[in-house]
Amino acid sequence: MRRTLLAALALVLAAPIASAQIDSATVTGGRIAGTVADGVGVFKGIPFAAAPVAGLRWKAPQPVPSWEGVRRADSYGPACMQAANMLKLMGAGPAVGEDCLYLNVWTAAKSSAERRPVMVWIYGGGFAAGMTGIQAYDGEQFAKDGVVLVSVGYRVGPFGFLAHPTLTREGGGTSGNYGLQDMIAGLRWVQQNIARFGGDPARVTVFGESAGGIAVSLLTAAPAARGLFARAISESGGAFGPTREGAVAGGLLPTLEGAERFGQQFLKRLGASDLASARALSAQQIQAGLPADALAGGFWPNRDGKILPGDQYHRYEAGRFNDTPVLIGTNSDEGGLFAAPGVTPAKFEAQVRAGYGDRADEVLRAYPHDTDARAERAAKDLFRDTTFGWSTWAWASLESGHGKHKAYIYYFDHRTPQSPEGSNHGSEIAFVFRNLTAPALGGAVMQPTAAEEKLSEQMQRYWVNFATRGDPNGPGLPAWPAYDAQTQQAMILRDSPAAGSLPNQPQLHALDDYFRWRRDGAAH
Repeated sequence: MRRTLLAALALVLAAPIASAQIDSATVTGGRIAGTVADGVGVFKGIPFAAAPVAGLRWKAPQPVPSWEGVRRADSYGPACMQAANMLKLMGAGPAVGEDCLYLNVWTAAKSSAERRPVMVWIYGGGFAAGMTGIQAYDGEQFAKDGVVLVSVGYRVGPFGFLAHPTLTREGGGTSGNYGLQDMIAGLRWVQQNIARFGGDPARVTVFGESAGGIAVSLLTAAPAARGLFARAISESGGAFGPTREGAVAGGLLPTLEGAERFGQQFLKRLGASDLASARALSAQQIQAGLPADALAGGFWPNRDGKILPGDQYHRYEAGRFNDTPVLIGTNSDEGGLFAAPGVTPAKFEAQVRAGYGDRADEVLRAYPHDTDARAERAAKDLFRDTTFGWSTWAWASLESGHGKHKAYIYYFDHRTPQSPEGSNHGSEIAFVFRNLTAPALGGAVMQPTAAEEKLSEQMQRYWVNFATRGDPNGPGLPAWPAYDAQTQQAMILRDSPAAGSLPNQPQLHALDDYFRWRRDGAAH
């Protein structure tokens, strides 16, 4: 009887410990306290680097200063400096500033002894905008599905990507890639600290969308990111095209020299005679020097030979990249967000001839444009394929051909009465995060159907399976074949997901010939 009572007492005493969530942790810098809700520990606004202000503006991220006592981690840090209209468009709070290098953690682990897969989210926004603190990026559902979810803030616009000859000398031969260095610093923080939240530092997946997906692509070729993640997911992003110069179609990243010239011109517009006077300006004065368009400005990562050493396509061909499994894809109508309306056959032909040089005729044949309606559709599809689709397809081909791991490619094609021509740019995010009722761009709120809820559950499960073991497949899910050059199969994500050929594959082949021509010309 006594033994039975003792056993029962032991169970009673153990119950609170077994059900407890992680609500505090000691991390780089000091002790933090988060919150717990519905079985998930949430830590917001954790500093992972020193505030890049004053003398640290336009410098690589520096170590985070220590703090005394317990720091509350219950609210998002400020968004990095950007246009106010972008904050409003994305439904973010008004807090914005240069002191913005904070990250957030969601975990359902019950102790630091657990080793759950980790996913690190990199937001999009054209490298001119973006933030972690919006409902669409809330990581609760990922945490409930067994992942430790981290989202990382990084500098954007001129604060994150201004290059200048003086900065290059200060930086030992590099400047203008501060936003990328912020991401790398965040990934280093994850390696050093995520075990305290029940995460496995050996199973880190970096994933992002649009500029965030492009950043993931760049991180796979950045020597400083080697060993910081074990898998990569890119949603509508890749950087395998030519250097950006003039009207060259598909050119995303400038050279360091080109970025320096652009930076010099920007400081001149600000009325800053040198770097010292530019650093003396307020953040608001610098932001005011940009165009009113939230995504304009032209500040992007650059091929500096150090953080980003050379053409990414050639580095993959030479096997000089951070080789991991990849899950990558595009949306069916994401060009609709960017292509200008009112395109006629004549306008479309003029645009193609201006950007595609000697391969313009082949590209024109691949995109029928004989009526105004077909020309407008062609302009949208060509933007989709040149900016997102081809890089994704090339990435899968390069990984499967030159890497040691598998590539999985998808095509998101969920159609609704609001988007009858296909899935818009960024529309997969709500499905991946299972935040279908989060406000979309402009504040629109979805009323999801049962079929949409099921598709969202399937997509998050694919992503979690991939983060867990480098393969999206699992029980109850339609089979997703790895990409190979012979079959070129992809997962078509719609109400009834199924493997098949990419619908835009003929167009991608035409663009592959164009990009090969560009690479051959760059080599001579």
